Amino acid sequence: MPPNAAVATPARSQDEPTRPTLKYLPPEEPSDQPSASLPPKARTKRQWSPRVWEGCDCFAWLRLLADNGFAVQPRYWYIAGIVSVSSVMNAGLRWMLNARFGNQVCRTVIDKHPIFVIGHWRTGTTLLHEFLIRDERFGFPDMQDCFNPNHSLLTNHFFKRYCKWMLPSKRPMDNMHFGWERPQEDEFALALLGLPSTYTDFAFPNRPPLNPGALDLSGLSATELAKWKRLFVRFLKEVTVRTGKQLVLKSPPHTARIPTLLELFPDARFVHIVRDPHVVFPSTVHLWKSMAANHGLQKPVWPGVEEKVFREFRVIYDRLEEARPLLKPGRFHELRYEELIRDPLGELRKVYDGLELDGFDALRPRVEEYLRQNAGYETNKYELTPAEREQITQRWGDVIHRYGYG
Repeated sequence: MPPNAAVATPARSQDEPTRPTLKYLPPEEPSDQPSASLPPKARTKRQWSPRVWEGCDCFAWLRLLADNGFAVQPRYWYIAGIVSVSSVMNAGLRWMLNARFGNQVCRTVIDKHPIFVIGHWRTGTTLLHEFLIRDERFGFPDMQDCFNPNHSLLTNHFFKRYCKWMLPSKRPMDNMHFGWERPQEDEFALALLGLPSTYTDFAFPNRPPLNPGALDLSGLSATELAKWKRLFVRFLKEVTVRTGKQLVLKSPPHTARIPTLLELFPDARFVHIVRDPHVVFPSTVHLWKSMAANHGLQKPVWPGVEEKVFREFRVIYDRLEEARPLLKPGRFHELRYEELIRDPLGELRKVYDGLELDGFDALRPRVEEYLRQNAGYETNKYELTPAEREQITQRWGDVIHRYGYG
């Protein structure tokens, strides 16, 4: 994990808009964590973990390199070598998966359309997803599905039994638990399968974005969009073969893709969670910087990260507003993160009522147990100056007022 430090911004000309300089305040550590009295080496020990790109096959990997001018910095050449070897293995394992499960996957019908947890990054989508999958009727893409999408059906049991050592216990951008069996964003799988994605930005953070129109799919050609739909449905079929259940999916980019998702799954349900944008902005900047530090192939400078956050926030909420007329009663529900934290069970009951789902009484004790197990969890904390808050308000003021954060 990257050390907790202030987030600095590069020098700018007088003509550039002012960029927020964020002060990151890590959460107070529990008493069983290393304290300042320990030796520096013990306090700064990092957890090793594989790079996400090790899940690519050789075709997706070579395309990612070529599209970025093979701009891997020398200190990361060994990582590129590891990914190159892994990518060839992944291509072979994909061939083996198709031979073993291909017919079964093709015959699979997703008759119960997914439930999509949507919302901007850092709004609580992960927490809401964790609550919903306590319902044993639901399946979900897990870490193995999303980080090894070329062969997950073939190697799922092996990784979960023998490869726990490969992952850190906590996510690099916050304090949420990590593990092969944990729920994960399907957007990672799509990026590793070679589809255009905003997530490839943190592979080469010092270069311009490869696919700025990938977030809402507006930048994809007709051929690329058809491929996106085909691989997305194929991925969900593979997860369905593994779980045999209706899927609950969580991926922030889907917030900007509702028309396409409804085209594929007309009876899909959507639950949208929102959080104070003044908290979301610094937390999202920290997210992207953490991902670049942990999974990038360049020493991250990323001069455009703040603008990326400003721009993609607008894309997500503008596309969501445009899609509202398509959302049927009983198929869409909204809630605020702050209210979910204050009254988890009360808000979850509203979610079930709003989406016309039964079974909340069976879910309640499982959510209560999850809350007991995670009672000590603390979120990261940030500080903004008045000037920084004003810039966020100017750029996102309509969304701030729409959801009552003004």
